[in-house]
Amino acid sequence: MLIIMLGAPGAGKGTVSAILTREFGIPQISTGDILRGEVKKGSDLGKKADEYMKTGKLVPDDIIMGCVEARLAIDDCKGGAILDGFPRTIPQADALKALLTKMGLKLDAVVNLEAPEELLIRRLTSRRTCANPSCQAIYNIYTRPPKNEGVCDICGSPVLQRDDETEEVIKNRLKIYRDTTLPLLDYYGREPVFFSLSCIDAGETVDEIKKKMKKG
Repeated sequence: MLIIMLGAPGAGKGTVSAILTREFGIPQISTGDILRGEVKKGSDLGKKADEYMKTGKLVPDDIIMGCVEARLAIDDCKGGAILDGFPRTIPQADALKALLTKMGLKLDAVVNLEAPEELLIRRLTSRRTCANPSCQAIYNIYTRPPKNEGVCDICGSPVLQRDDETEEVIKNRLKIYRDTTLPLLDYYGREPVFFSLSCIDAGETVDEIKKKMKKG
C-alpha cells in the first residue's frame, strides 16, 4: 500500500500520516525528517540541504530523490509506505513515477489535505519539534504542549521551534507552495486514486480516507 499525502505546509499531513501509520502498519516517510536528520549529523548531504531549509526554499531534486529511493528500499517498506509531503513539484512527480516503475510499485491513494491559510499559519507558528533526530516528536504550544516546557515527553531532549516555522519563513513557504506544489493537484487530479479532504480534525480526516480507500 503506497499513499501520497499532499497539502500546504501545516495542512495536517504529518499528523494524519502518523495516524495512518498506526492503522495500516506501514512507515511514514517525510523527506523533511530525513534531511533534518542529515543536518543534525553534519553530513555533506545535510550541509547542502541546510542552506535551503533555513530559508524555506525547496531542496534540489537530486538530493530528495536519493533519499526517497534509499528509504523505499528498506525492509519496513515491503508492505507499503506513506509519502508525507512528497512530491512537491511536477518534476519530482515525474521522477517519482519513474522510480516507482523501476521498483515495481504502484500508488493506492493520493490524498490532498485542505485548511484555511490563517489556520495553517497558526498551526505552524505554534508547533515545536523534539531536537533528537531519532525521535522528532511534534508538540503544539496551544493544543499539545510538552508536560515540562521545552522538554520532550518521550526522550527528554530539547523541544524547539524549527528555523523554517517562524512566521516570516512560513509565509515564504506558502508562496512557494502556491507557485510550485499546487499544480500537483491538476497532475494527480486525473488519477482515479486522487481525492481532496478538509483537515480541521485529523481523526475525522483519517476516517474519511479509510472509507474512500475501502470504496476504491
